[in-house]
Amino acid sequence: MSLLRIWTVTQKGFIHILRDKRTLMMMLSIPMLQLLLFGYAIDMNVDHVPTVIADQSHDAESRAYIESVEASSYFDVVGYVAGPDEMAAAIDRGDAHAGIFIPPDFAAQLKRGDAQVSFLVDGSDVLTAQSAYAMAGTLGQNYAGQVQLQKMEAMGFQIKANPIDARVRILYNPNMENIWFTIPGMCAMILQIQTIALTAASVVREREAGTIEQLLVTPIRPIELMIGKVIPNLILAMVNMLSILALGVFVFGVPFQGSFRLFFWLSLLYSFSGLGLGLLISTVSKNQNQAQQIIMAVMLVGLVLGGFLFPRDTMPQVLRIIGNIFPLTYFIPISRGIITKGVGLGMLWEQVAGLVLYVAVIMIAASRAFRQGLD
Repeated sequence: MSLLRIWTVTQKGFIHILRDKRTLMMMLSIPMLQLLLFGYAIDMNVDHVPTVIADQSHDAESRAYIESVEASSYFDVVGYVAGPDEMAAAIDRGDAHAGIFIPPDFAAQLKRGDAQVSFLVDGSDVLTAQSAYAMAGTLGQNYAGQVQLQKMEAMGFQIKANPIDARVRILYNPNMENIWFTIPGMCAMILQIQTIALTAASVVREREAGTIEQLLVTPIRPIELMIGKVIPNLILAMVNMLSILALGVFVFGVPFQGSFRLFFWLSLLYSFSGLGLGLLISTVSKNQNQAQQIIMAVMLVGLVLGGFLFPRDTMPQVLRIIGNIFPLTYFIPISRGIITKGVGLGMLWEQVAGLVLYVAVIMIAASRAFRQGLD
């Protein structure tokens, strides 16, 4: 194996990348744009839901209930309507995402202990619907507890307001910041997308242009050509990952709890899994359009089954097994463990061992497929 021949192919790859400055700027800026969108535009904590109220009781009890709703900050009262039909119409128009109906005999129901308040929630937005559903139940329980306490105090009982003091301590992300959860997963996602996409596209582009055949008439070996092709893509992907990590730490204030050296070397190891997948895709793709379609399919399934979008623990066993064929499955726990929790190899050895085995298998398969494709 000649380092000089590998370096020559690597230089050729860098020349192709640097020559197309627009594409290079897009590859460097799109990951940062994605992070900014996740950090500023996407908020998974749903509150201040626009709400309309149909109060047909119009008494002190109904007003007290409405005040408790407004004080919760979960629901923002944006208007009052006459009845359920008007509530549904307001939700249909998009003026509100929820509606609260208070019946005419609300005060009498409270005295009997069987009061009912109806909530209408816009189910077209699943996240808002789930949050509003949980909020409505919590508000109902809290208000019912307050009414019971007032009744018992009126009867002369000495009641302690909170007989149980449940103190919840949230580890690693005490303020429940979404960006703290997003950054580790985005580092894993960007490394996988760019290593697969850049490698597959560069090899297929060389095959379409006929330049690979020109290289093969030179003394270069297939393994040297493969290494020379993946090095520029590896460096570009690592630069993107480090820029995302720096943006998250220094701009969004995401704490990096663990060892940066360990994270860097495991990221480098993880990158080879994407390079191997990219080489495999390049051998089965006849042109760049076909390669892009395969890459999109692999990325979509990998993001869903790898644990970036949804927790793997809630998936059926069959889907968890299928998810093991994607490197994202192994690296997301590593990334979140090091960045968010600050753990070391002692806690991550299973994921690291799985990643090492995956990289070994995929690189051997990719090198053989690449060699056969060249032949």
